[in-house]
Amino acid sequence: MATIDRIYELLALLHARRYPVTSADLAAELECSIPTVKRYLAKLRNQYEAPVRYDFKYQGYVLDKTDDESIQFPGLWFNVSELHSLLTIHELIDKLDPGFLRTELLPLRSRIEKLLTLRGVNTGELSRRFMFIGIGVRLCCPLTFKLVASAVMERKRLKLRYHSRGRDKQGMRHVSPQRLIYYRGNWYLAVYCHSRRALRTLSLDRMSEVVPQETTCVEIEEEVLHSHFTASFGIFAGQPQQEAVLVFSRESARWVADERWHPNQQGQWLADGSFELRLPYADERELIMEILRHGPEVRVIAPPELAQAVAERLRQALNRYKKME
Repeated sequence: MATIDRIYELLALLHARRYPVTSADLAAELECSIPTVKRYLAKLRNQYEAPVRYDFKYQGYVLDKTDDESIQFPGLWFNVSELHSLLTIHELIDKLDPGFLRTELLPLRSRIEKLLTLRGVNTGELSRRFMFIGIGVRLCCPLTFKLVASAVMERKRLKLRYHSRGRDKQGMRHVSPQRLIYYRGNWYLAVYCHSRRALRTLSLDRMSEVVPQETTCVEIEEEVLHSHFTASFGIFAGQPQQEAVLVFSRESARWVADERWHPNQQGQWLADGSFELRLPYADERELIMEILRHGPEVRVIAPPELAQAVAERLRQALNRYKKME
């Protein structure tokens, strides 16, 4: 085990104890000699400026705990596995979209890499060994992301221009941000829209002319938000209006049975080896796209209007190909 990890363990031991610990007890806990423990203690005090002192009354070492101790020597609170996880999270954020939080996170990455280097870990391997592949990702302006994220945290309203893809119309919106959502590789903002007087989900890549306001957000109760944005399938939120019943072929079922489409979904294997999936939905648009992705491997059993809508989309697709004959 590397010296830095031994020091990490020593600090954890001292932090967990309410009373002074003798060097003999520390040596037993760390499975090393007393002189080694004293070298570790000296490094804690001198190199990492940890507030460790010797209590002559109880003849043991004690860590003077303060409210800001994690700020004084944060690196020692992480072992190699935890630092690797932090660096992986940084890499993931960096790959979500070039420019997002890069400036803010670079100092953190440098700090993590330095701590890992002290442990003899080659951090350059991470970028070569981890791959992050995004498909269908829609890029949004980094400045828009920063303004929106700040408004969410500071609880301030936003004025923005929004282009609705579905209606192909754009207009000004006054909104109270509620939640920033990362969904299927893209960023969305859950808001109370003062223009529509209702909860809405807006895609960040369709926003422009974003202007923070000094007015405080209208706060929506947590229960209302949770119910509105999680009760139904997909990003199109709202209270469930229908329950979709889908049956997947034996071939497709091997994948779908392990997938989570919605927290309240219900699934069961049928006698012929196919798989039945039931899930609530409020808006059929995204659900239809998901069903079409499985092509002939899925059949809509209910409700009838959903089955008809999927069948119509398939007919339209077939007609496009017939024109090529």
